[in-house]
Amino acid sequence: MQISLRRKDSHHLVIALDGLRRNHMGLTNEEQQFYEANGYLLKKGLVSSEDIALIHEEIKDIHNRMAKQPTDGIGISWEVYDSEDHPPRIKQLMHSELVSPTLNRLLRCDDMLDTLEALMGKNISLYHSKLLPKAGGDGTAIPWHQDYAYWKNDNNKPVMINCQLAISEANLENGCIQFVPGSHNWGLQEHERKHQTFGVFLPGHYQEREDAVALEMEPGDGVFFNALIIHGSAPNNSVNDRLMNTFAYNVTGNGATQSREVLRGKPLEG
Repeated sequence: MQISLRRKDSHHLVIALDGLRRNHMGLTNEEQQFYEANGYLLKKGLVSSEDIALIHEEIKDIHNRMAKQPTDGIGISWEVYDSEDHPPRIKQLMHSELVSPTLNRLLRCDDMLDTLEALMGKNISLYHSKLLPKAGGDGTAIPWHQDYAYWKNDNNKPVMINCQLAISEANLENGCIQFVPGSHNWGLQEHERKHQTFGVFLPGHYQEREDAVALEMEPGDGVFFNALIIHGSAPNNSVNDRLMNTFAYNVTGNGATQSREVLRGKPLEG
């Protein structure tokens, strides 16, 4: 059974935040409280339409380009098809800042870091950045999981935060992200390990959840979410790719190998 995203309650966050007074720096009290209660926060218009257009230009024909000559330093997971005649399609491209100068600039811009500072404190490091060009018509569903299940080790705590940026429209048809509000307060759940690309996920990984909320986004919107929140997405049943990029951030020094670059605050020790 595949995840089926529904419109149930999917609009409540946008309505709740549209009327808030915005500060030039950080978050409003209402936004802070929403994030703490629910584990995610949508920021409408986080990135300008001009920057979104630049990203589109920089990742044009990314599937064929990377199949022919991958950029040094990136890591790619490919969609797997039954037919060898199917053109190559990227499922996930790690370290996407290496293929897009605009993504590299945005991941460290003040608007991004000010929001992160309000959520995780002043010592902010880049963990990774990944492009998620879910292919139109056959893009894989992402099973229910918590990111900390992948990231946990003996030396870190679940203080990482993701920001998923919509490069194209994300909606119910093309497999927008879905969250279980408040599940970041449940602690790390037991995950099953499977011999598949996405590795570990929760029992009932493709089953529809009554407690889940689908988050539709316009290009330029960004959603910040906790490392422990349960989330997933359905397949892309539209004809176009659903283009998203997820920036993952960590508190500097939280885990020996999980701070690739310090972006704000104290330097790495050692």
